[in-house]
Amino acid sequence: MTSPAPRNAGAASEPHSPLHVLVFSHRPEVREGIVTAVGRRPAPDLGRVTYTEVGTIADVLAAADAGSQDLLILDGEAQPTGGMGLSRQLKNEITDCPPIMITVRRRDDRWLATWSQADAVLVHPLDPLTAAETVADVLRRTAGVAVRG
Repeated sequence: MTSPAPRNAGAASEPHSPLHVLVFSHRPEVREGIVTAVGRRPAPDLGRVTYTEVGTIADVLAAADAGSQDLLILDGEAQPTGGMGLSRQLKNEITDCPPIMITVRRRDDRWLATWSQADAVLVHPLDPLTAAETVADVLRRTAGVAVRG
């Protein structure tokens, strides 16, 4: 586990400031797959991404409470509590909850992500182009990152 870095207050106005993304799964290989698919720079107009990989719900709750993350990517299949229930809890309990993405194994489970109030869904196996594009879209939409064109 990597310690959460303090959230960069200027991330929304400085397109090349580092972005902090938390990746949660009880399985290290799932976390690694997500990080690999998204990459360190999901789009040229965004800053580099630094990842905090966690395997417990307590670590997710602590990071969300601290406000240290720009995005949470939660494994919908995590055990004993999946990312969908955790997403709904965070969205309902944290005033300035960071955006949340859920990963699911079956395309048909995307409707559950709607219930969980997630901002986006990724379906395994993760396509690197789709994963990076989806992460970039969520970060732009929720952080107000200016797009250079």
